[in-house]
Amino acid sequence: MSKLDRAKVLREYIFEEPDNPFNYYALALEIKDLDPNEASKLFDFLLLQHADYLPVYFPAANFFFELDQISKAKDVFEKGIALANSLKETKTLLELKNSYQNFLFENDLEE
Repeated sequence: MSKLDRAKVLREYIFEEPDNPFNYYALALEIKDLDPNEASKLFDFLLLQHADYLPVYFPAANFFFELDQISKAKDVFEKGIALANSLKETKTLLELKNSYQNFLFENDLEE
């Protein structure tokens, strides 16, 4: 199945289950290289409407970093770290913190 076919299926899932954040997340990941503008809108939607959906933070922060939206990426990392900490999701918290430290180093930023 091609990326376009998978994207079509995921859009159908969104139509059928509009309250399920996973479908938006999966679509954003599927199309991020094909249509960065739509993927950006999907990540923004998830971060605003489903702020408690922890899986979105790592890929969204890296996506915005790749688009050179450094301030936005930093904000997403920080919110994801805070959420993982509050949910006591230790593994995700460590992954986010490590990636965030690398991000800060690569961009010569401070916390």
